Amino acid sequence: MIQKVLLSSKEIDIILHRLACQLLENHLTFSDSVLIGLQPRGTFLAHRLRDILLHDYKVEHIPFGLLDITFYRDDFRRGDKTLAASSTQIDFLVEGKRVVLIDDVLYTGRSIRAALTALQSFGRPGSIELLTLIDRRFSRHLPIQPDYRGRQVDAIKEERVKVCWKENEGEDTVYLISP
Repeated sequence: MIQKVLLSSKEIDIILHRLACQLLENHLTFSDSVLIGLQPRGTFLAHRLRDILLHDYKVEHIPFGLLDITFYRDDFRRGDKTLAASSTQIDFLVEGKRVVLIDDVLYTGRSIRAALTALQSFGRPGSIELLTLIDRRFSRHLPIQPDYRGRQVDAIKEERVKVCWKENEGEDTVYLISP
């Protein structure tokens, strides 16, 4: 197995600030916008972006939630092992709001399709945008594209993209892993 560093800690930090600025340009005060991180891997990115917006750019209030999509996935019963669901933490309605879904890697688009279905339980959004750190653009099964992307990666099917977060793996690094 070969591991190649796609993004270092410093590069991730630069990308996070750029993405925060893009969100700020399009949502300004976040008065009618909400950020929702997809469980489990999108939560680290969502927390980081929210913290940057609150502390570095002095946005006063950002409605923020975490969405579990485990049982909305089209493949959740295909494996032999039992899946463990994460918790959904959304204490507001998304009715009429501008929702920004946040995930670490956009690969086939199936997770985002599941998130769109799961989100319906919280109301009918005015609009939905997608923010992703890594866009594997040649691997889509569904016609889903990010509105905000950190970096595009052209990876062949056997390659994996692994995003490591300091909070979880002890480092901020993105790897391309080849067999």
